[in-house]
Amino acid sequence: MQTVLIIVHLIIVLALVGVVLLQRSEGGGLGMGGGSSGGGGFMTGRGQASVLTRTTAVLAGLFFATSLALAILAGIDRAPTSVIDTLPLSSPPDQPSAPGAPLPGPGVLEELDRMQGGTPAGPEVPQSR
Repeated sequence: MQTVLIIVHLIIVLALVGVVLLQRSEGGGLGMGGGSSGGGGFMTGRGQASVLTRTTAVLAGLFFATSLALAILAGIDRAPTSVIDTLPLSSPPDQPSAPGAPLPGPGVLEELDRMQGGTPAGPEVPQSR
C-alpha cells in the first residue's frame, strides 16, 4: 500500500512541476502554448491561464493529501517510546557532587581502553634508523 502511494505521489509531483513550468510568468518562463505571440498555440489567452491554474490547485491538493497519507502510514507500526525508558536504572549517589566534579567510576576513555584490551606498556613512538 505504501509503495503504491509513493508511486502515485511521485507522479503527482512530476505533473505538478510540469504544470507550473507551463504557466506563463511575469518574466516569460517556459510559458509554451501561445500567449500574445500569435501563431495559434495549444491554448491561448485566459482559457490557458484558468485551466493551468485549476490544474495546479488540484495537483497541489492531491500532493498535500498523499503527503499526509504517507506520514500517517509511516507512523502506524511505530510504538511510542521515551528517552527515559532507555536510561539505565541505577541508584542515585549518596551525596550530590559539585558541578564539574568528576563522576565516580571509570570515564569514557578508560571504558574504551578496557574494551580494546588494555593499555600498551609504554608510549609507542616510531623509531628512526
